[in-house]
Amino acid sequence: MAIFNSLINWYFKNRLQSLEDSIQNSIAIQKRTLVELLERAKYTEFGKKYQFETIRDYKDFATQVPIATYEDLHPYIERMMKGEQNVLWSTEIKWFAKSSGTTNNRSKFIPVSGETIETCHLEAGRDVISIYLKHKPESNLFTGKGLLIGGSQNVNPLNEYSNYGDLSAVMIKHLPIWVHLFKTPSLSIALMDDWEKKAEKMAEYTVQENVTSISGVPTWTLVLFEKLLKRTGKLNMLEVWPNMELYIHGGVGFTPYRKQFKEYFPSEQVSYLETYNASEGFFGIQTDLSVNEIALMVHYGIFFEFIPMEEFGKENARILPLWEVQAGVNYAVIISNNSGLWRYQLGDTIKFTSVAPFKFHVTGRTRLFINAFGEELMIDNADRAIEHACKLCNATIKDYTAAPIYLDDPNNAGHQWLIEFENQPRDLTQFTIELDNKLKELNTDYEAKRHKDLALKMPKINVVPADTFHKWLSSKNKLGGQHKVPRLWNDRSIVEEMLKLVSEH
Repeated sequence: MAIFNSLINWYFKNRLQSLEDSIQNSIAIQKRTLVELLERAKYTEFGKKYQFETIRDYKDFATQVPIATYEDLHPYIERMMKGEQNVLWSTEIKWFAKSSGTTNNRSKFIPVSGETIETCHLEAGRDVISIYLKHKPESNLFTGKGLLIGGSQNVNPLNEYSNYGDLSAVMIKHLPIWVHLFKTPSLSIALMDDWEKKAEKMAEYTVQENVTSISGVPTWTLVLFEKLLKRTGKLNMLEVWPNMELYIHGGVGFTPYRKQFKEYFPSEQVSYLETYNASEGFFGIQTDLSVNEIALMVHYGIFFEFIPMEEFGKENARILPLWEVQAGVNYAVIISNNSGLWRYQLGDTIKFTSVAPFKFHVTGRTRLFINAFGEELMIDNADRAIEHACKLCNATIKDYTAAPIYLDDPNNAGHQWLIEFENQPRDLTQFTIELDNKLKELNTDYEAKRHKDLALKMPKINVVPADTFHKWLSSKNKLGGQHKVPRLWNDRSIVEEMLKLVSEH
């Protein structure tokens, strides 16, 4: 294993130069990517309809091809799912990543071409390891196993032509053979449908493994940690896996969970690396372990566009290519990719911290915000304020969500927060004050609405019992994988459902 570790480390380190060149030449690569995507798809049904053959530059592309939602592309995708080819993309597509919204049961089936599997997701996996080894050249990552906390849905046939599963299941099916030597748990456990049984089996299977890295959403990773500590009687996870050195996370903001992970791994030997990916593609990787920023990955066959959030939803909203974005502006993300998603509204929002190179923070979702009173509160604001209040009040959270308080009496207008604590603050009033003050500091619109309590009153915090969020997700059949409770919601539907669950139990 030590020899293998040295050889694999050497391979990944030698990939760094091309990766760094891509980051430094992002604009040129993006322009080339657009040309290549259009060329590959010009004889598809979609390409003929929008005359890809006549498109000469980005201006033509933006003029001729409309912005699309999933609903707009669904008729094409549905035909592809039935085996029809050359509809949105030129090569055969027989894999579909099943993705669903948190608050409804309607599933999306995202086409996943062979190019997306190989030149996007698998390439990104190689880049993640290369970046980590740049910072940790003496790593022993490959002397042990990588724990994959993937989704809870196996790949299943849609029909005789197509297969579906959540993205992690699709990718596990396509991992190179050598990767299986270094991953855990077994395929039979990794692809179990029932999350509750899967978590128990994972704890049973991995407790004896030499785990050196973990990849997964923080929420479900913490559930596994709790089961392992209960099973073993150990005080922290380093007593279970003493050689653990890397946690790769994504899917939700890591800020509120950072303190908990430090408690589970009370040592500087464990590094944390953030990624930004979805069923539609892999978009970014944290390239500096000491700075919480993500670098935009432009060389995975994805062309990016951006809509300033202040204009999102307007009829004539500006849509910008990468070379026109500015730092400090909140943007909705639009992608065109090598699976045939054209000018597709991803639903995520990001804010660039730098444009040379292009680095950013994920700030939330185009639907996950609170703007009931003009406060424009985004998830990034909420995560950072929660972390701040927890730090000052010696508290730890497991999960939270917030919604507006709509009442006829304007004196009661405000935000209601439901918080499930791991360690509850001794003084909830002080916690609320610290949360409110940090939100004012981070968000000038929120601060203006809170000024002298004119439009918004002090936030109202409800402490909910243990497992409330787990029960809500279970009621939606959304345990495990990428599923999570929305941090912010602009109406009271989720909050009311969770309060009802609390009262019933």
